[in-house]
Amino acid sequence: MPHIDYFFTTLSPYAYLAGDRLETVAAKHGATVTYKPFDLITAFGRTGGQAPKDRHPSRQEYRAIELTRQSKKLGMPFNLKPAHWPTNAAPSCYAIIAAQNEGGDVGKLCQLFMAAVWAENRDIAQDDVVRDCLEKAGFNPDIAEKGMLQGADTFARNLEEAVEKGVFGAPFYILDDGQKFWGQDRLEDLDLVMAGKL
Repeated sequence: MPHIDYFFTTLSPYAYLAGDRLETVAAKHGATVTYKPFDLITAFGRTGGQAPKDRHPSRQEYRAIELTRQSKKLGMPFNLKPAHWPTNAAPSCYAIIAAQNEGGDVGKLCQLFMAAVWAENRDIAQDDVVRDCLEKAGFNPDIAEKGMLQGADTFARNLEEAVEKGVFGAPFYILDDGQKFWGQDRLEDLDLVMAGKL
């Protein structure tokens, strides 16, 4: 059975724009997915990147153009300047890790967190938002608190694994044979590779 390691952060607009396409590709090929939320800003510093706010104005300008263009292309609601960004991603990431340990629709939970940021102007660092997303995805909203210590440990390990495996952005997908795909616009390539067509 093929497997995909999915490295991302709930604060990534590009991970938000991926929607449910990863889950669709995985289902098509009978693949399993391990969701690996990690500290992307720290990874930027360790892999030669920069946080968006520190980039040259020309890069910031193009990022704004590209995000707006992609959201329109995909037909997804998108707020270029959300009210609560950046915020502390850790609570949502810990909740995702706890949900994955429980079993259930983790993809839906990820999408709910990212939509909360980029479409709904909600603060995913707040307990009530975390609990609401968990509940809407079919999880017990108490699991995030119960799994906080394990979540923090896994979150830290995901960062180390990401850097070790050459992950430098999000979303980032790695197949079990080591092939890497960076960006929501590479999901088609992921699909083609898994189908043996690329």
